[in-house]
Amino acid sequence: MSIKKPHERTRAQESSNAIERMYITMRHLFNRGFYKPMGVSGETLREALLVLRPEIYGSISEEKAELEGLLYVIDRLPYGIEQCRFINLTSDEGYKDSHFEVIIPPKRRRNCYRIDDEQMNIEITRGRSEIYDILTHLTFLFVESHKISKRVLIDENGATTRDWQKLEQAVLKTKKLTQKEREIAITHTANILGRTFKELTKVYNAFALPNKPERLLEIVYWLGNLAIEEVVHNNKRTVTFSPVLRERLGHHLHGEIWSNRIKDTLQKHGLLERPIHIISANLHSVMNTLFAPIALKAETSKNDIFKVYESLSQSNNTTLRNKVNQKALQQGMIFIEDESGTNIDVQIFDTSKIDLSKTDLNLPKPSKDKEAPVLFVMDYAFGEQAYETIDEFLKPYTNEEDKVFLNIESVSIMGKAGILEGGKGDIMIPSAHIFEGTADNYPFTNELSKADLEGQGVDVYEGSMITVLGTSLQNKDILKFFFNSTWNVIGLEMEGAHYQKAIQAASKVRRSINPDVKVRYAYYASDNPLETGSTLASGGLGTSGVKPTYLITRKILQQIFA
Repeated sequence: MSIKKPHERTRAQESSNAIERMYITMRHLFNRGFYKPMGVSGETLREALLVLRPEIYGSISEEKAELEGLLYVIDRLPYGIEQCRFINLTSDEGYKDSHFEVIIPPKRRRNCYRIDDEQMNIEITRGRSEIYDILTHLTFLFVESHKISKRVLIDENGATTRDWQKLEQAVLKTKKLTQKEREIAITHTANILGRTFKELTKVYNAFALPNKPERLLEIVYWLGNLAIEEVVHNNKRTVTFSPVLRERLGHHLHGEIWSNRIKDTLQKHGLLERPIHIISANLHSVMNTLFAPIALKAETSKNDIFKVYESLSQSNNTTLRNKVNQKALQQGMIFIEDESGTNIDVQIFDTSKIDLSKTDLNLPKPSKDKEAPVLFVMDYAFGEQAYETIDEFLKPYTNEEDKVFLNIESVSIMGKAGILEGGKGDIMIPSAHIFEGTADNYPFTNELSKADLEGQGVDVYEGSMITVLGTSLQNKDILKFFFNSTWNVIGLEMEGAHYQKAIQAASKVRRSINPDVKVRYAYYASDNPLETGSTLASGGLGTSGVKPTYLITRKILQQIFA
C-alpha cells in the first residue's frame, strides 16, 4: 500500500497567501489608524513582502540593495519622503488652499505636502487601491533602509563605518560636487549598498533631478540615517491615517462629485437623454481618430493614417496636437478637467456636430440628431477607483424636479496590461475577468472579438484576464500558475473586474441602465512579465503602443456607429 505524501505548498500558493495576508493586514492597520512599519505592527507586512519577493522589487530579500526597485518606488512617492519620520495619509482636507507647496510624484498623480522637516502628508482620493499601493512601496523603502543601517552600524551605540562617514560628508556638503568627489562618494555608497561602482554609475542619472544631480546619494543617506535612528535610539518611523480619511473611505465621495459634475454638463448641453457610449481610454486616441483626418488633411493625404497617429504621439509635435484639439473643440468636444480629486479628466463628444464623412472610418450618419451617439471618454482609473467612478455614473441623474435614467448603450474599456503569452504591443481580448485573492469571477459577452482585430500586423490573444490587487505584488511563480492553469489567463491588469462589477450591478441588479448594455474590453501589452522579469510597471511603450491603441479605438468607434 503506497503512502500518500503530505501536500507541500508550491511557491505560487505561498505567494498567493502572502498577497492575501498583506491586504488583510493593510485593512487592519488602516482601521487602527496608525502603525510603525519597522515595529511589531508592521512585521506582517515586511514578512509577507519578503516571502513574496515581487519581480518589481528584484533583490529585496537579499543583503544587497535593490536599485531598480528603489527607482520605481521613488518615482511614485513624493520628493523628500525618504527624509520624513512621519507619513500621514489624508483625504482631501483643504491643503491645496494653504501655503504648503503641492508635490506630485513623477509617475503617480497624487497631491502630497511637506508639512515640516519630519512629516509628509499624502492625499488619498482614489480609494483603497491607492492606500495599498503606497503602503507596499513604503514597506519596500523601509526594508531597504534597514539593509543600509545593518551595513554601516559598527556597534549598538551608533558608531558607523568609514564608508558612511564619507557619504555623509558628500551629502551635507553645501558646494556642488566635482566629478572626482562624486566618484569617491559613489565608491563608498556602492560598498554600503553591496553593489559595484559600475552598477551605481549606470543608474545614477536616472535618480537625478535638474536641481538635484546627487539625489541617489541623498536618498541612500536619509534612508540609512532614519534607520540608524530607529535601531540606536528607537525613534521609529510612523504611518498614520487621518480621521477624515478613515471616515470617508469607501463612501465614493470623490466618485460622486466627479459623476455629478459630468451629468450636470450633459444636462446643460441637452445631451443627457441621448444614447451615451462610455469609453475608458487615454484622452488622445478617440479625439485623434475622429479629428486627425479633418484637422490634418495635408498629413493624412500623404501618409498612412497610423504614421500620422505616431507623429501625434511624439512629444515634440505640439503644433499638430493643438490643431486636432482645436478642431475637436470647434465640432462639439467638451473637455472637463477634474476638480473632484479623482484625477480623471473627461471628454464628451456630441457626434451630431461632427462631419463624419470626413473621417476615414466610413461611419454612417444617424438620420436624426437626437439619435447621434454621445461619446463619453474618461481617462484611466486606478484599481478600485474604476468601480467607484463607473458605479456612480451609472446611477440616474437626479435634480429637484425629476430623476433621469441615462441611456447607456455601451461601455468600452481599453487599457494597458501585462501579457503572459506574446509580447509588447500585442492585443488581448478578454472573455472574463478573474479577481485575484477572491472567489469573484466576471464572465461576459465581449462585443470585440479576436477576428475583429486580426490581420493588421499585430498578434491578438483571447482568454481570461486576471485583475490583480496591485501590479507591484506579482512574481513569476504566481504568473506561471495563472498562465499554466485551466483558467486560461492571457494577461493581468488592475481595473477590469471593478468595471464589470459596476456594470453588472447597474444593469442586472439595480436596473438603472439597459440590462443588455453592450460591453467591450481590449488591452494592449506593455510587456511580458514572464519573459522580462518586469511587470505592468515596466518602461514606456514608445511607438510600439501606437498601432494597437488605434486599432482598438477605430474598431470601438465603428461598432458604436454600426
